[in-house]
Amino acid sequence: MLLCEAKTITVGVSKKCSTIQQALLLASKGDSIVVSSGNYHEKNMIVKKQITLIGIDYPVLDGEYKYEIISIKASGTIIQGFKIIRSGISSMEDFAGIKIYECRDVIIRNNILENTFFGIYTQYGTNCTIEKNKLTASNSEEQQSGNGIHCWKSDSMRIIGNTITGHRDGIYFEFVTNSVIWRNDSEKNLRYGLHFMFSSNDSYIGNIFKNNGAGVSVMFSHDVKMIHNYFEENWGDGSYGILLKEISDGYIENNRFVKNTVGIYLEGTSRIKMSANVFEKNGWAMKIQASCMDITVTGNNFINNTFDMATNGSLVLNTFNGNYWDKYEGYDLNKDHIGDVPYRPVSMYSVIIEKNPPAMMLFRSFMTTLLDKTEKVLPSITPENFKDAFPLMKPLSL
Repeated sequence: MLLCEAKTITVGVSKKCSTIQQALLLASKGDSIVVSSGNYHEKNMIVKKQITLIGIDYPVLDGEYKYEIISIKASGTIIQGFKIIRSGISSMEDFAGIKIYECRDVIIRNNILENTFFGIYTQYGTNCTIEKNKLTASNSEEQQSGNGIHCWKSDSMRIIGNTITGHRDGIYFEFVTNSVIWRNDSEKNLRYGLHFMFSSNDSYIGNIFKNNGAGVSVMFSHDVKMIHNYFEENWGDGSYGILLKEISDGYIENNRFVKNTVGIYLEGTSRIKMSANVFEKNGWAMKIQASCMDITVTGNNFINNTFDMATNGSLVLNTFNGNYWDKYEGYDLNKDHIGDVPYRPVSMYSVIIEKNPPAMMLFRSFMTTLLDKTEKVLPSITPENFKDAFPLMKPLSL
């Protein structure tokens, strides 16, 4: 039996095919379609065969705010080099610039997506790669904006080197497993830079999450690794570098939290290891609710934060040892670079503010300083066992 050789079909004004839809009809499995630069208004393009769709000089695919632009329904499809704009917007349907339907081994790379409802959407995708795309939206309300990169009920996804701005959530995972989010830049999104729901055995590594509405949220998940990320300027009431809610068995290592309202907020969280992170110039470096247990915080730097720690209860089932705290005023008589007296990172005033937020008005007053100094000598309302027994005298080189 002879196998047919794959062919290349060109699309353009002076080419054999003047529309992409025509080329899709002519193409066979394994063919390549090369699209010349220009503007293409072709409603919804449905890819039902395994093809490679390549744009030259970023041809524009315009959905006119009416349609989903590219629908992929064939495994092994590759889409690259297009400018995709103005997808349909609907409260009933999840229109996207590019949408993957129950496929595997799809690659979407080096595309520009502007003012799409959802940018790149995957449902029931397996082993797909979304790489080096630039996604930008300009809606000011969450209900008029979808997510930049949205993955639902998918497995072994690779989200690499994308830039996402102005969407509801920059990257959204729901029921996604065994996947990696690596070296993405998610900034100025309306809600979260990254949002996890019911997604486990995933990693996000080397990403930047800056100036998003509420930072990053990881909820109802387990075995998530958070490594070498940068969280900056996620400011506002209810805004965090990372919000962890009902998650377990995770790693938070070598991250940097700078100028966030709260660096990390933990609620209902267990068995999390935090090490080699830097918390700098945050309102609160960390808020750990009393519902958390088996959190291990060791080998981190806490520098120039308004408050190092806050909690809402007296029961502490977590471990804080071997960290550097710039507010530590102890001594090191034996010169082993470890403080001779424990450091208590929960100040009395942070406890007061947790219960009475308007009391923040009196922060930095002489009376506040006096109360905190007294509490360190004679602890009364701060948790007795919330302490770092081996505080470092110098910051770690992280």
